[in-house]
Amino acid sequence: MLKKSIRILLVAGLILTCSGSILLASEKIINPQALSHYIMGVLCDDLGDVESAIKEYRKALLTDNEAMAIRLNLAISLIRKNELPEAEKELRRLIKLYPKAIEPHVVLAILYSAQDKVDLAMSEYESALKEAANLNPKDIDIYRGLGSLYLKQKKLKEAENVYRIISALSPADPQAHFYLAVVYDELKKPDLCEEELNKTLKLSPEDPEALNYLGYKYAEWNKNLNQAERLIKKALSLEPDNGAYIDSLGWVYFKKASFKQAKRFLEKAASLLEDPVIYDHLGDVYFKLQEIEKAKSSWQKSWQLDPKQDSVKNKIEALNKNAGNAHPN
Repeated sequence: MLKKSIRILLVAGLILTCSGSILLASEKIINPQALSHYIMGVLCDDLGDVESAIKEYRKALLTDNEAMAIRLNLAISLIRKNELPEAEKELRRLIKLYPKAIEPHVVLAILYSAQDKVDLAMSEYESALKEAANLNPKDIDIYRGLGSLYLKQKKLKEAENVYRIISALSPADPQAHFYLAVVYDELKKPDLCEEELNKTLKLSPEDPEALNYLGYKYAEWNKNLNQAERLIKKALSLEPDNGAYIDSLGWVYFKKASFKQAKRFLEKAASLLEDPVIYDHLGDVYFKLQEIEKAKSSWQKSWQLDPKQDSVKNKIEALNKNAGNAHPN
């Protein structure tokens, strides 16, 4: 089993950068009256008086309608007051005024995230990261964030391009090769996936996730099963209670037709993790051992955890129809 580690980098560094630029941007407010109201607005914000802060920022905008700091702080205060439609309008105005600015996209992404508008939030994070990459074309952390975002969005060709850039900028970065392997796995390119995982392990031979990933993929591809066993055992020596890795080892034994050994490890994995893949594997090994009711129960648990698994649903239906006379795959 592959333990999912792909997480969106919610551009914490960008948010910190934005916060700094908001505070320092007062230097760019030339109009003294606007600056005075802006400073009063910041003070009110610091004191927790959001309503007064909004009033001060609006007064500042009367004499300086295009200052980024004023409008951005106004939008943030509106978010704090839960006036989200108004905050969105202010941020959209800012993006129109400053199309290459990072900050409005980041704050708008946070606003959309708070409203569970995932696709819109993703789009704004992508815009922010692209602009950040243009400003800092050699900043690997920015590319990592963009790559994670593309993987989450299943924009696999874009993700491939980003991780290729990272590996060019930093040839000794094992994570770039690891995530390229993930991309090629999703694209159903097993040879390239294997190549990138081997590169990962050459650079980072003690990486348990890469060890498990390659071992599990060998089992899935039904090749190099002895090597797969060695790889996963090494991963488990580093993380002995990792249920996903224990499942992987059980699955290797299943592929080697060592069903009793497979059962021992898969049952242990199921005791550690409630995961549809583990229950699917456990159902398969129970079936091979002619423990039909246990097989049915495990497949049902797997399907309940993830009803989108047509293959598991088909196994259950075939089992009911054939009463255990044949494997339902």
